Amino acid sequence: MSIEKRVLQVEALFSKLELEITSFQNHTKLSCVAGCGKCCTNPEIDASPLEFLPWAFHLYLNGNAQQILIELQKNKSTICYIYSPLYVIDKNSGSCSAYKYRGLICRLFGYGANKDKYGQFRLATCKIIKEGQKEAFDKSNEAINNGLPVPIFTDYYMNLSQIDFRLGNQIVPINRALQFAIEEVLQYYSYRPMPNGYPNCA
Repeated sequence: MSIEKRVLQVEALFSKLELEITSFQNHTKLSCVAGCGKCCTNPEIDASPLEFLPWAFHLYLNGNAQQILIELQKNKSTICYIYSPLYVIDKNSGSCSAYKYRGLICRLFGYGANKDKYGQFRLATCKIIKEGQKEAFDKSNEAINNGLPVPIFTDYYMNLSQIDFRLGNQIVPINRALQFAIEEVLQYYSYRPMPNGYPNCA
C-alpha cells in the first residue's frame, strides 16, 4: 500500500477517535489542564512508527524530513522530540509543536481506557487529572463500566495495525518511532516521484 493511502487511513482513524473523545469529554467534563505538558516529558513513552506516518509525510512534503531525521539520529534525549516546553526551567509547561500530527498514544492518553485484572475499564490518565478532577474522574470510571462509550487502547492499536501490520506493531521509544516513520517515507520515495500535485521539494 502506498504511503499516501496509509497516511489517509491513519488520519481517518484519528478523526474517528477525535469524535469519540469529544463525545466522552462532553459527558464527563474531564479535560487537560491548559498549558500542562507533564505527560509529554515522560521518558518512557512508547509508540509505533505508523502513528507518526502522517507527521513524517508532512515533513517530507515540506522538504524537512532529511534534516529532522539527522536531528533525531543525533538526539540523546528520551523526551519526545516534538514536545516544546515553554520555559527552560519548567519543562512541564509546554505543548506539542506538531499537535495536528501527534501520535495515537498522545491522543488516547487521558481519554482512553484499558481493562484491569478484574475485567473493569479504567481510564488511563495522569495524576493531575485523577487528583485535580477527582469527582469527575471517579464518576467517569463508574460511567464507562455502566455503558458510557470510551475509546479503548487495545481496539485502536488493533485497528492501527490493520493498516500496516509491520509499522503498527513495532512498539519502540517515541523518538525511535519518529525516526522510523521518517525513514519509511524517505525510503519509499527514494525511487518514486513525489505524490501528484506536490513539487519536488524533498
